[in-house]
Amino acid sequence: MVTGGAASELIASAERKAALARARSTHEITSAERHELLAGQARTEALENMHLRIAAVHRATAACHLTAARLQDDYVNRLTGWARQRGTPKPLFMSGVAAACGTGSASVTLIGASLDQLAMAASDEPSRAAQELEFQLGEGPSRDATRQARPVAAAGAALRERWPGYGPALAGLGVDAVAAVPLSLSGRCVGALAVFDPVQGVADSDTFGEVAEALTRSMILSPDGDPGLYGAIDAHAQVHQAAGMVSEQLGCPVTDALELIKARAYAESASAHAVAERILRGELRLG
Repeated sequence: MVTGGAASELIASAERKAALARARSTHEITSAERHELLAGQARTEALENMHLRIAAVHRATAACHLTAARLQDDYVNRLTGWARQRGTPKPLFMSGVAAACGTGSASVTLIGASLDQLAMAASDEPSRAAQELEFQLGEGPSRDATRQARPVAAAGAALRERWPGYGPALAGLGVDAVAAVPLSLSGRCVGALAVFDPVQGVADSDTFGEVAEALTRSMILSPDGDPGLYGAIDAHAQVHQAAGMVSEQLGCPVTDALELIKARAYAESASAHAVAERILRGELRLG
């Protein structure tokens, strides 16, 4: 049970992050205005265009920080309401991300250099189950968004046609539409933000991209960001550790062992993490 003091600390932390993001936004706007002024004073067209391009970058960064501040403000409001109602589950930061994207379900997937899924955070159980399916089946919107470095969206029959395994399984969760956008930093894709059953038009909206940008630059990967997304992140370190153990037991490549774990999890309607824990405890042997 979280004490009143602990709740106050969480609220204060989110408030500090909101204030910091808002201050950064103001700083970027000031820089943009300075370059816009210099553009107006430029003696050549080339110099004018250079300052305008720099100003545009500053304004885009300002919008990113402002979105981050709004997400933190929303989290403060959720935490405040939670602190007043004893015995209720602590709100997840990702729930606010989902709401900002026009849906009740959203998830963030982080990938490694080999594009393998390393960790994920979800707003609710349906989005968590959807991301687990994607990890197990090796296909889905976040996977495509990270590998193709572009937004991905599908609904209805198109969803099932695009991902023959994932699509029907997702429909089994009651989800009929999905969209994902890559999370990029310095030209490198580091993950994806996915939304499930979003309102129409979300996939093509500026808001979707702005939230993804805010998560990447101001929250997940910034020096003062929260890589754990407020305790709602699942890492796959144990799954890879279990794959190494299965590889040794069966004398097969680690990649094959990982696929065995995923297949077992899918067959049992369990998470890969749960299967990995049983393997590591010696309760389950594959092959």
